[in-house]
Formats: sequence, C-alpha cells, structure tokens
Amino acid sequence: MPHSQKGATPGGPLGGPLDGVTVVDMTSVLMGPYCTQIMSDLGADVIKVEGPEGDITRQIGPGKRDGYTGLYYTLNRGKRSIQLDLKRPEAKAALLKMVAKCDVFIHSVRHQAMERLGLNYETLSAGNPGLVYANLYGFGRKGEYDGQPAYDDTIQGMTGVPLLEATAAGEPRYLANVMADKVSGLTAAYAVNAALYARATTGVGQEVSVSMFETLASFMLTEHMTGAAFDPPISEPVYQRIVTKERKPFRTKDGYVGATVYTNKHWQRFTDIVGQPELRDDPRFKDVAARLKHVADYSNLLQSFIQDGTTEEWMAALNKAEIPAARIKSTTDLLTDPHLEQVDFFKTMEHPVDGTLKFPGPPVEFSKTPAAIQGLPPEQGQHTQEVLREFGLSEVEIAALNIK
Repeated sequence: MPHSQKGATPGGPLGGPLDGVTVVDMTSVLMGPYCTQIMSDLGADVIKVEGPEGDITRQIGPGKRDGYTGLYYTLNRGKRSIQLDLKRPEAKAALLKMVAKCDVFIHSVRHQAMERLGLNYETLSAGNPGLVYANLYGFGRKGEYDGQPAYDDTIQGMTGVPLLEATAAGEPRYLANVMADKVSGLTAAYAVNAALYARATTGVGQEVSVSMFETLASFMLTEHMTGAAFDPPISEPVYQRIVTKERKPFRTKDGYVGATVYTNKHWQRFTDIVGQPELRDDPRFKDVAARLKHVADYSNLLQSFIQDGTTEEWMAALNKAEIPAARIKSTTDLLTDPHLEQVDFFKTMEHPVDGTLKFPGPPVEFSKTPAAIQGLPPEQGQHTQEVLREFGLSEVEIAALNIK
C-alpha cells in the first residue's frame, strides 16, 4: 500500500503499531477526525480528503490565520491533506484509485449521499476485497432516526445526559465536553483496528458502522442500567450516587478538594482522621450499600468535616490515609500540571508560519512500537500532488483536476 516515507516513529527503532496502514479519511468536524487522529498517532498514514471549502473545524475557535484554528490543528496533526472536489468526475476517479490501494476508507457522510456518489461499500470493496470500510453515522441505518442530523448536543439530549444532570444541577444542561463525538471517535478507532486484526487473520476486509446515538446510549447505560438489567426492571436505570446533587467537590476553608470516601476501608480511615470512630456503627453508613442508599446524608456529613480544614491540610491527611483525593483544577491548570510535565505528556512542534504549537500527546505507551505525533497539521491540500503520484495517477490526470 502507498505510504508516506516517515520512517521510524520518533522515540524508538520501530514505527507505531499501525505503521504501514494507509487510511483514506473522508470525515470532518470532530468524531471522524478524532478517530483518525488516534490512528495517525499510532503510526498510520492518514490522508485527509477535503473539499474546496475545507473541514469546518478550520473555522471553529481561535487561530492565528483564517482556516487554521487550534481545534483543527489538534485534530489533524500528523495527517496529509489532499483537496478533491468530488462533484467533478476526475476527482471521483482519483479517489477510486486511492481506495483501490488503501487499507482503510472512513467517512462521515450520510449513506444516501455516498450511494449517489457511487462510494458505498459494495462498489469500493469490489475493487479492493481487503478494504476496511468504516461508516460514521449519527444513527444506525436500521432505525427510524436514520438520516437525521446528529450533533453532540442532540445526541447528549437523546441519551439522557441533560436530564441526569438536572437531578444534580436543578435544570437540564449539557456536559461541558463534546462527549458524544469523542466517545464515538474512540469507538470507531477500536472498531476499525479490530477489523484490521480480523483481516490480518482471515485476509478478508469488511464494512464497519459506528453511530453516535447507539454508542453514547451504550456508554451512558453502562453504570446507569442498575436494576433495569433485570426483566422486568427492579429499579429505574439511574445510578443514584452519580446523580445526587450532593455529589460535588467538597468545600474547604480556602478552596475545594475532590475526595472519594467510597470503600469500607476509606470510611474507616476517614473516621479515624476526624476522630469519630463511633460513626462506623451508624446504620446509614456501616457499609457501601448503606452509604449508597443514604448518599445525600453521607455527602453532607463529609462536607461538615472537610469545611473545617484547608485544602492542603485535607490533601495531606487523605493522601496519608490512601483515600482518593485531588485538588480541583481548571483546564488551564492542566497546561502546567507537574505530573503531565514529568511524563512528557505535551509535545511541541515548530510551525513555519504559526510558530510553536503545543499538543496533548498520545496517552498510551508501547514498549516496542511507540505511538507519536507523526508531523505537523497539514495546510489545506498541501499533499494533493504528492499523494496522487504515490497512488499511481499520471501528471495528465493530476493536471485535469485543476487544483489550485
């Protein structure tokens, strides 16, 4: 398969675990690009196919230049960008040549549009039986929501997130996180890699479909199924400890601390810290089940003790007792977090136009095939001619695309 001449991944003698895998990426916004960013960090050669207008994330959030925002950079580092106007037959022919020789084709276009373009799985796999073809949809094609627009807010709303938040916050609200897109992107990444493993053992490619709605429904119900796991249900599908309004950081004299006094050992050690071992015999708090049943009383009791000390005093006491605890931090604090600095979490790269760029690096480690950021985020269409030549297009065919 065509592959960029990147050589070994920085940090080790071997490339990443996906070195040698070529991905033709026809996704945009966040779910798909997050999936393929993960694959790029793992060593795959990800070829980002953009139309003349470019990925919408080029326009979302601040940037030093029009079309090159921090969000676009974070999602697309290490990829190669080609520009194709698929409304033109020459561009479609070029894409078909690429897909015939790649390992993975991934898109986030509605299936009706892919059918019209002649880019469905049946058509593309006929010329490449080993192809892993990934559909990233809002909703599964067999259900009545098929084809409806899907954005993070709508998917959060349809999977119970705002109403669960209302239990604690008093009114429905979305999480301050593009959770549906990112969880779905992670799901797509493991699904595509599983299909690649299946191909390695069977020699056969396949079609993979990942939908945001089903993905987040599964994600949300993991802990919230509770008594609804029985048929008929013996409780509503809500994990009460998670949604209680008292589940929040504990206020100290000078700030906040996040403490999880959860197990019986945690509770025994906490009663020792506050000098009230007799609380262990309170029937409301005697074990995990009792504390979960009386979670509001339990949380209020912890708060009544914690508010009398400073954050540093509580961090010292809780750490000594091996009770999970953390200072409450902002996303800004993460940029200078000492632990993240010590594990070399952030990576910097020098951009010829925008100067120093800072990225969260791959959060996984491999002892033999290290993951790493493969290169700078691409300019729009930067690699069009280079990539098309690698896939065997002639100079005449490339010129016919009339790419500026």
